[in-house]
Amino acid sequence: MPGLKIAVQMDAMPGIDISGDSTFALMLEAQARGHALWHYEVAHMWLEGTSLYARAHPLRVQNVVGTHYEFGPERVLELAEMQVVLMRQDPPFDMAYITATHLLEHIHPKTLVVNHPAAVRNAPEKLLVTHFPELMPPTLIARDRGAIADFRARHSDIIVKPLFGNGGVGVFRLRPEDENLGSLLEMFFAASREPVMVQRYEPAVRAGDKRIILVDGVPLGAVNRVPAAGDSRSNMHAGGRAERATLSAREHEICEAIGPLLRREGLLFTGIDVIGDYLTEINVTSPTGLQQIARFDGVNLAAAIWDKIELMR
Repeated sequence: MPGLKIAVQMDAMPGIDISGDSTFALMLEAQARGHALWHYEVAHMWLEGTSLYARAHPLRVQNVVGTHYEFGPERVLELAEMQVVLMRQDPPFDMAYITATHLLEHIHPKTLVVNHPAAVRNAPEKLLVTHFPELMPPTLIARDRGAIADFRARHSDIIVKPLFGNGGVGVFRLRPEDENLGSLLEMFFAASREPVMVQRYEPAVRAGDKRIILVDGVPLGAVNRVPAAGDSRSNMHAGGRAERATLSAREHEICEAIGPLLRREGLLFTGIDVIGDYLTEINVTSPTGLQQIARFDGVNLAAAIWDKIELMR
């Protein structure tokens, strides 16, 4: 097909880890297909009247550390002139993130925004998953200290984490004998007015927290992330180790249960997290894992994503 004009809304190019960054893999694949790339940061996007603009650079990428990108001269883009916008800036999922989704709705679907901006706004990772309680470990979302204390009394060993965090930051395990719940809640609630997520600790996490990539609701690959010794977090940013993984019958069941919702909402590229038999998160903002899966399985999931986008254009 003729080359597409693609704007990538993401974080600053100099700081990305090209050996693990999924957005970088998507850009390499798009460029290899002859598509034209533009890069901008969300802080340089604005709405005037009904027109959405961004201060952007034409972009070339190469898989070479230190010289992985080259910018052309900056110009102001009217984003409606693009055929695709990839919304790939990292969380936190805060009001700035939410505002960006509102702005992008002014061009979608004439310009295809991946993932659908309204669906991203309505489906933060730790909240969308609560629509599938039968797939989850026991979970509480609350700010009420009495409700949290009661949940802990019933489940004893628990995980407490910020509702809109990412990368394993601020995730705590509290064993039955741990006396720090009160202090921990004070810290969370002093920093934010948001509830926290509390889940029963699943010992199966010691064997890994599996990231499964779904494209248009269909599982196409997985990687297992094993926590470092002495840490309950499996996130790669927190020291987790990646391992090759395949999907179990239970994981296929989970994907079949959530797939129709993902397709219906226009959540084309998602990554779910599974510990043992339980779904813990559905990642829709800027899912990761493409390069890790490619290294273990030789599967180019970036190509599968672009295949789907090209069909939609």
